Amino acid sequence: MKYFIYALITLTLFSSCNKESIRKSAAGPKDSGSAKPDGVINPKLFELINLNYPGLEKAKVLYESDKQYEAAKAILEYYRMRTHVVNPNISLINTSATEDDKLKADYALDNYRFFVNNYYEDMAKKMPYSLNDAGKINWSFAPKGADDEYQKQLHRHQWFVPQAKVYRTLKDEKYIQSWINVYKDWLATNPMPATGTNTTTWWQLQVAERVVGQTQLFDYYKNSVNFTPEWFSEFMVRFAEHADFLVKYPYPDGNILISQGSALAYAGVLFPEFKKAPEWMNTGFETLSTEVQKQFLNDGMHIELDLSYHIGAIADFYEIMKLAEANRQIVGNIGTNFSQYLHKAAQVVMHFTYPHYFASSSSSLYPYYVPGFNDTRQTSWTRSVLNRNFVRYNEMFPEDSELLYMATYGKQGTMPSSAPKAFTTSGYYMLRNGWDKSSTLMVLSNNYTDGTIPVWSHNQPDNGTFELYHKGRNFFPDAGVYAYMSDGDNSGRIWYRQTKVHNTMTLGGSNITSGKGRSLLATSNGQTDIIATENNGYTNLKHRRYAFFVNKTFFVLVDEGIGSATGTVNLNFNLCEGSDNEVSVVTDKNGAYTSFADGNNMAIRTFSDAAISTVPFNGKVSYTLNVEAPRKSYAVNMTKGTSQTARYITIIYPSSQAASVQMSAVFTQPFQETGVALEVTIDGVKYNLNCNL
Repeated sequence: MKYFIYALITLTLFSSCNKESIRKSAAGPKDSGSAKPDGVINPKLFELINLNYPGLEKAKVLYESDKQYEAAKAILEYYRMRTHVVNPNISLINTSATEDDKLKADYALDNYRFFVNNYYEDMAKKMPYSLNDAGKINWSFAPKGADDEYQKQLHRHQWFVPQAKVYRTLKDEKYIQSWINVYKDWLATNPMPATGTNTTTWWQLQVAERVVGQTQLFDYYKNSVNFTPEWFSEFMVRFAEHADFLVKYPYPDGNILISQGSALAYAGVLFPEFKKAPEWMNTGFETLSTEVQKQFLNDGMHIELDLSYHIGAIADFYEIMKLAEANRQIVGNIGTNFSQYLHKAAQVVMHFTYPHYFASSSSSLYPYYVPGFNDTRQTSWTRSVLNRNFVRYNEMFPEDSELLYMATYGKQGTMPSSAPKAFTTSGYYMLRNGWDKSSTLMVLSNNYTDGTIPVWSHNQPDNGTFELYHKGRNFFPDAGVYAYMSDGDNSGRIWYRQTKVHNTMTLGGSNITSGKGRSLLATSNGQTDIIATENNGYTNLKHRRYAFFVNKTFFVLVDEGIGSATGTVNLNFNLCEGSDNEVSVVTDKNGAYTSFADGNNMAIRTFSDAAISTVPFNGKVSYTLNVEAPRKSYAVNMTKGTSQTARYITIIYPSSQAASVQMSAVFTQPFQETGVALEVTIDGVKYNLNCNL
């Protein structure tokens, strides 16, 4: 009968905690008068909450006296007063809301313009798309041409927490009223599936993100006059529904399991009053303890081979360690020291960081601070965001003076080494000559992936590619990700995943079919640093690449196409953006050069022991989802016979007058499996280079 009465009333209405709660505000809003009917309370609340939990004695007595409204009110009052549970992600005393938070909060009030990361109707104004459909919220909406990621991120409710922060700073009730009404509508429109998951509203990542967000929303809003006992009861029931869903449906593998484990740890630790809190907490920490050992390779790189997921995974583990540290009386002796598995992972981020990180952001020509390989979202990793992560790494590993150097922008600690760096398990390599803005850094990618590389994979079929940063400019930026999967033909995503739009070798312009990259050598040979890698990208063609960093000044690449394949072998180069006057492809010299007014320029020339020709093509680059820019690209082509090895030498030389640099190169020995020897000449100076494998 109680459930029937509750159903007739059809209300929809939501907890966490912080020692910084002020008792004056924790006392909550003034009593609005006489108790409301018990039927406004979701009776499942009393099935879910452990009324024997210390502090809930009054609520238990009221419930046993059949006073459900008063009992729910007593539980809410307990949450407003409690101080023994701490959410380290928030501060209720020093809550701050950024201008971006305010934009997101206010746009949500304007025709349901809900913030979805990287998707804007007007990017200049940071104005999200409107979900208003004849006065109702269209939760199935997706912008024209958008990929599947829009719908996935929409249901993570990314504007809710910014809205709550603004409420906490302004105490304007319109923000909590918006949250209640919008979340109420979402619950009614998107009920939990009877069985299993779906790919949007009740997919594990969406549910996990909502759970973590709700642990913050509760603390920001719990003292509002609009956070009534009836809404509280509904929030708590739905919160438990989310947590139980995550226990019931663990994701098979990958980074989503980290998010899922984290959400359960938050739910169990921050809401210990739930009967199932121990199950949530134990499942969460057990998942994380397993995944921290499975998801990072021996060299420290995350298994997705994508720096965005890599940094995000470390952050998840760090935050859970802080959660356990702040609530040790709840967590107890559960193993939560993940640091021992994360040191190498933190060092990966250090070596991926471009040198202008140490200069003020306003003085940089290139606004991105990490390479864009695979599905890395470069715009996410600003200078300040990277620094916040390095500060965390320094906290986790105070004995590492190089991480201290990164955390303090070079003011303390030890400058990391400029020797060649090889992450051989994942297949990333660095050649650099320093750690300041004027330095040079080449990052090569030759990832190892078992099996095929499907279009939905975060790894791209681009083995052998590279980026080259020099004095604040990236001369060979990676193509980027542009789009995630969609229900359409995925043409945008597919275009940016093509092997030929990366700086590597192809056969007939087709994509490689295998990405099992191998490391052959990483060494310093006198004045020259050398990296050598290879990959059997096609069944009958293996690409071997030697990268020589000569005098830590310029680069010489040797590319060999080895195998029985016949047809056209292409050596592809995709250049930085620039006008026709700034970036030039010179087909008769099989190369290119830049002519930027600041004098920071590069000359590129390719040579061979066989006939070659250069064919320009229209390239593109994308640093932000669904945003692209044109650039110049070209392929140096060679017709290969069955018994022939396609061999190229490419000189990449920095010069203020790149157009006038005189270069030549020849092999000084025929092809050998055991190494290579060559001679290059630049403006009359000869360099004899060799590498023995």
